Amino acid sequence: MKPTALLRLALAGTRTDTLRVVLTAVSAALAALAVLAALTVLAIPVPAGFGPRDGSDAWADQYTSALLKEPGLRPGVAAGLLLLTIPVLALAGQCARLGAPSRDRRLAAIRLAGGTPRQAMTVAAAETGVASLLGTCAGLVVCLVGREVMHRPDAEGRIPLPTDVLPSVPALAAAVLGLPLLAALAAAVMLRRVIVTPLGVTRQARSKRSPRPWPAVLIVLGVGASLALEAIRKNYEDSGDPAFVSPLPLLLLFGGGLMAALGVVLGTGWISHATGRVLHRFARRPAPLLAARRLLADPWHGSRTLAALLVAVVFGAGALAVRAFFATMLEARQEVQRFYDEAAGQETTGGYGSDTFYLDAMDVVDTAVVVGLVIAAAGLLVTVAEAVVARRRSHAALAAAGVPRSVMGRALVWQTFAPLVPAVALAMTVGTLMGRGYFGAEVREGGGQAQTCDAAPALCEENFEKYSHLIEVPDVVRAVPVPLDDLALHGLGVLVLVAAATGLGLLFLRPGTSVEELRTG
Repeated sequence: MKPTALLRLALAGTRTDTLRVVLTAVSAALAALAVLAALTVLAIPVPAGFGPRDGSDAWADQYTSALLKEPGLRPGVAAGLLLLTIPVLALAGQCARLGAPSRDRRLAAIRLAGGTPRQAMTVAAAETGVASLLGTCAGLVVCLVGREVMHRPDAEGRIPLPTDVLPSVPALAAAVLGLPLLAALAAAVMLRRVIVTPLGVTRQARSKRSPRPWPAVLIVLGVGASLALEAIRKNYEDSGDPAFVSPLPLLLLFGGGLMAALGVVLGTGWISHATGRVLHRFARRPAPLLAARRLLADPWHGSRTLAALLVAVVFGAGALAVRAFFATMLEARQEVQRFYDEAAGQETTGGYGSDTFYLDAMDVVDTAVVVGLVIAAAGLLVTVAEAVVARRRSHAALAAAGVPRSVMGRALVWQTFAPLVPAVALAMTVGTLMGRGYFGAEVREGGGQAQTCDAAPALCEENFEKYSHLIEVPDVVRAVPVPLDDLALHGLGVLVLVAAATGLGLLFLRPGTSVEELRTG
């Protein structure tokens, strides 16, 4: 097939197909912006003649944020930006399902016209790849324009963002071209069990079995990895065991987080099946009974729909647990500083207990979590709308049989929230356990001896050794509280986002229940 013909067939279709291409392009643009931002942070150079271990001499003092100044912190910033691509790519996958029946009929028409199954699959993969390429190119343009617009140095010549550097040309090309290639390959993998015939599209489905709670094993392994990392850290502090500076902690950090998040997402299938059985057994109203049948018929729908949202909830709850640790650490340091100032007979100063760097860094993490939740909610909106449109014939049949449209709307709400509430509770529990496992459940500051001078400032400055003496600094141990209030707000915010997305998706229900839909293919 010629490239021009492939491009024309990939971008052909109805308004729904055009909307799918546009949404896929927007998702790819967001992913490209996140990747380009990460590459820009990594492109910040270290001053000539210095290395990352040379302390403040290697800092990039042209930036106002310490996260960009210090070379050792930039990989963490880049990793956080790359994590933002997870909900964005999930949104792209959900957008690719929009208008699937119309696309299936178009693929069947290609087969009817003499196309081979491979050519039909190539057209479907090319649609995703071309849309993603348009999106990444748009993301590159936005990045370059934003770089010029936001480059506003202050009076001291410092800038808040790295608008003075650009990634290398190969890195830019890899981001702009690599994401569409990955998207096309992902589309081909997702379609590997699809058979396109001249009479339609069928899927080779495996035998239907009830979901099992085996994803709990992944959750236990993920939480266990966080506890193991805390044990390694304590052992390093006590004995200097070199295992802490090996690749093992990094493997436990990312591997444990991945296993726990995957366990929560896959476990939603079992949660959906269990809630469907409970509703089917105890519900007496039409809406929950209809939702129960749908949950039992397709329990994995919740995993597909809520995957990105639940991953964001896990990381958000973990971030709240880490914030509680840093807040407790700051309080303990302030108490140590007060004791030292009182022992020295001087006024209370900030000093050791005034550094809010870690809490400021957590503000950036919280912002990233909120952005991820909003993107995941947008993906949920697309999924709900696609589900309503895909079921328009069954909805029309229910309406023709006398089922009120309000009952169908409430059934969709039940189908969304029945597995969502326990899944969100599980995700927040797992995230909190991992955050407390990585950093510990208590903070210990102070201890040992400190040298202080209680003479006049001039005498202390002239001969500190003569007028100074040692004081015993007590151990300050504080238990890190579980941030129940913040977790409650986090969960409530997630439910509000899902409610808004579901409410907007229900707007597609009215046109989808028209009796004329019974006569359409």
